[in-house]
Amino acid sequence: MDVFTPTIVRFDSLPSTNLEAARRAIEGAAEGLCVVAAEQTQGRGRLGRQWASPKGAGLYFSIILRPAFAQSSWPLLTLMAAVAVQDALSKSYDLRTDIKWPNDVIANEKKLCGILAETVETPKGGAVVVGIGINLTEDSFPSELKDVATSVDAVAASPANLELLMESLVNALSNQYRNLRMQDGITNLVNDWCVRSSYCAGKKIRVTDGGVSFVGTTRGIEKDGALIVETDAGELKVIRAGDVSSVRAFSSAQGTTGNTD
Repeated sequence: MDVFTPTIVRFDSLPSTNLEAARRAIEGAAEGLCVVAAEQTQGRGRLGRQWASPKGAGLYFSIILRPAFAQSSWPLLTLMAAVAVQDALSKSYDLRTDIKWPNDVIANEKKLCGILAETVETPKGGAVVVGIGINLTEDSFPSELKDVATSVDAVAASPANLELLMESLVNALSNQYRNLRMQDGITNLVNDWCVRSSYCAGKKIRVTDGGVSFVGTTRGIEKDGALIVETDAGELKVIRAGDVSSVRAFSSAQGTTGNTD
């Protein structure tokens, strides 16, 4: 099955690689266009949170996808991207990581990578811009976040190399996107994600939706990427990334771990 041919455009500085990719998607850019910046001055995470993006300290990357499958399954692109990031980190650094639902890749229970997928309406139809931010050095996040964030330099055996990691990431995204588009792609991705993530099943978590929160245990994910949680009262809840502000591993001693959202 044919898949996109990646084209990489680079910038010294951008407000946001996602915004630039969205602009180019509206102008008709082909699937597979990748936007990379040395720094972002207005980097964003999920729910509009700021993503620190100092110059030369991280990989700030966005890719345009134009998926042909049902829009109800587009949230799976965030899960697909997390699996691709895992593949890239493993290939480049032999680094083992975990996936924290819905959009983080973590190492030693600290955030290493964040993913932000956004839909864009274009003259060619709907598109999805998948933004990926990977902390390469300790300078990629404020010092006050050192207990909840980490970097490639801190956890890998060799120093971070942006070009090496980016090449691995583009290849991994291409492979995972091709797999997702196959006949059983959705089922295979869901199964693969569950194998790779400790958050899929049996994880005690606290879910926060605005001012309301509850504690439960994860019981798998739906085919659209929603997380199934069994509350302590035995009720099954299906939660979607756009509906909650926080999902954190739960500790009875401390309330939550230091994971970021």
